[in-house]
Amino acid sequence: MVKVIKAGFYSSIQDFGRIGFQHYGVPYSGVMDRYSASMANAVLGNRKNAAVIEMTMTGATLQFNGNANICVSGADMSPKINANRIQLNKNIAVKTGDILSFGQLNYGFRSYLAISGGFKTEKIMQSRSMYQGITNLFKLHVNDELAVSDFIKMNKKNARIKVNNNHFNSDQIEVFKGPEFDLLSKEQKDELSSKTFTISKDNNRMAYQLQDPLNNSLQPIITSLVLPGTVQLTPSGKLIVLMRDCQTTGGYPRILQLKESAISVLAQKFTGQNITFKLLEY
Repeated sequence: MVKVIKAGFYSSIQDFGRIGFQHYGVPYSGVMDRYSASMANAVLGNRKNAAVIEMTMTGATLQFNGNANICVSGADMSPKINANRIQLNKNIAVKTGDILSFGQLNYGFRSYLAISGGFKTEKIMQSRSMYQGITNLFKLHVNDELAVSDFIKMNKKNARIKVNNNHFNSDQIEVFKGPEFDLLSKEQKDELSSKTFTISKDNNRMAYQLQDPLNNSLQPIITSLVLPGTVQLTPSGKLIVLMRDCQTTGGYPRILQLKESAISVLAQKFTGQNITFKLLEY
């Protein structure tokens, strides 16, 4: 078991989410940054979609009630075991009673903790991802006790992995045309591809809103399918980028669709950071 001493700003159990339940109105959810979560699991030899703890902006404090191997990937929140700094993206052996804590955020926005075998918490609709209204808990709380797999000693005790720094440093978000993209004027298309947009304070697991409006003359559409990564254009010209916990349908024109990897890149951005869109061809 892993006991939660402090929960951090917003920490939850996530895997790759629920696939195949969208016709019931069930969101995909899942880890915001699949790349970083996959790296953490890869170091430990877990399945890439094994359940991890996702921590946003500030890290949790956790106590291990058994021996285990762990790996922390994603944002650098200065992780420590018993006050000793540990490296990101590396297999770390922990013992009963050890405490994992986090400190200053140095880069990125979301950090991931994987444990050997993965977390074995409540599973609903083929996923352990926490989501309000689907699972009993939607985020971690103090004194929660998280079930994990039985301990299996790893042979590759010094295993680590090198990550692509562009994942955190690049401000370029790769996108494809959305279903309503061709309804935009040439001027609107040019503005989309040349303008720098700023992430507003309204950003969370459901959506990232952008501060800078786009001139808009499009009418709302008949309620239609949306996905994580869909970029909606509201009547006021606001751009809304839907993220992992987004609804399954919407009535705003869908002018862009983020590349799968770009959703993970955007998930490591926070309020006030700038992004640009790079349009890709199918």
